[in-house]
Amino acid sequence: MLKLNGYEIILASGSPRRKAFLEKLHIPFKVKVYPSDESYPSSLKGIEITEYIVAKKSEPFKEKIRAKQIIITADTLVCCDNQYLGKPKDVEHAKQMLMFLSGKFHQVITSVGFLTNKKFDIISEITNVEFRKLTYDEIGYYLKIQPPMDKAGAYGIQDWIGEIGVKKINGSYTNVIGLPLSQVIERIQFLTKK
Repeated sequence: MLKLNGYEIILASGSPRRKAFLEKLHIPFKVKVYPSDESYPSSLKGIEITEYIVAKKSEPFKEKIRAKQIIITADTLVCCDNQYLGKPKDVEHAKQMLMFLSGKFHQVITSVGFLTNKKFDIISEITNVEFRKLTYDEIGYYLKIQPPMDKAGAYGIQDWIGEIGVKKINGSYTNVIGLPLSQVIERIQFLTKK
């Protein structure tokens, strides 16, 4: 169990998966989300994109943060063949994304921001994932039973499509879900130590 030493954790994410991860740590936290623009300059690549978005998500908190508060922001992106896949716009877009990822290696990039009243730090993690060749029927079935509209790359590794389609993973499993938990724990421990 993490000792927070009087610190208050605020998760600035509406992701139910990120919330569930923090609940597993058995630490008290609050969820506070401000609307955010997830656009980024086209000159950015890979980790630069997620780190840029994480910094943007922390902006609304900068004027309001108090001593002994830690605001956690996060962003996840999928990269395949130099194309960046965020959340799908609709079911057809999700289908196109999954067909594009089918039979290929891709990277899942997550950046996590930690804002205190003294500083802002970002950690980033990359996990390599390989999908086997997925059939049209499998993709259609997945989109019907577990619509992935809130997931980067249009899939959840913990979902049915991940269970039957992921051939290989190299790196953090929790990163693919949206939060590299071991790194997050280390950063919280560092920020809250006496």
